[in-house]
Amino acid sequence: MIGIIAAMNVEMESLRSHMENTETDVISGIRFVRGTLEGKEVVTAVCGIGKVFAAMCAQTMIMHYTPDRIINTGVAGTLTDKLNIGSIAVSTAVVQHDIDTSALGDPVGLISGINKIELPADRLLSGQLSACAKVMGIKTESGVIASGDQFVASAERKAFIVDHFKAIACEMEGAAIGQVCYANKVPFCVLRAISDSADGSSHMDYPTFVKMAAEQSVALVRRFMRC
Repeated sequence: MIGIIAAMNVEMESLRSHMENTETDVISGIRFVRGTLEGKEVVTAVCGIGKVFAAMCAQTMIMHYTPDRIINTGVAGTLTDKLNIGSIAVSTAVVQHDIDTSALGDPVGLISGINKIELPADRLLSGQLSACAKVMGIKTESGVIASGDQFVASAERKAFIVDHFKAIACEMEGAAIGQVCYANKVPFCVLRAISDSADGSSHMDYPTFVKMAAEQSVALVRRFMRC
């Protein structure tokens, strides 16, 4: 079984419309829909925005459904000129750009307790998703995806994340899901379609392009399921 988590309904509703034989549970206020997608068994959830909701959802999904692997899909802001709106970012690793205990002598982004900055995504899963994107003719890049409890909308913050983490995209959930998966030894990957530029123009880009970008992610996940 593959777990698929998105933050917002706009990132999930189209995917769920293609599911068959569905069953629904509501656990801790999160709606989990289990069924088949392109003939494969899946469980899907819309976790809500931010790292706490994302972690709650991932842990609940793992404990209740025991998925073999988890994909976090949705949209993100680009941090590189190699990815424009509609392109796909696939994680090789995830980081939390808003964790900062550097006043205690730690590197920025260090996750206390596990003493890691980068949490590696599953190489096989990342490679398969990237390969599917390329077959579909979708421009894609693999690299570090950064998460934090803020919508990045300034050139200054964008530069900070790139300088410290060499990230290619930023969003608000993937690294929290990655941390839960890491703790539970569940393979994971973050797959994000670019919806905005993550700089001062984000307020103009995002409402216009979020639905289109979400559909790009959905198309790729469906293609992956058919492989």
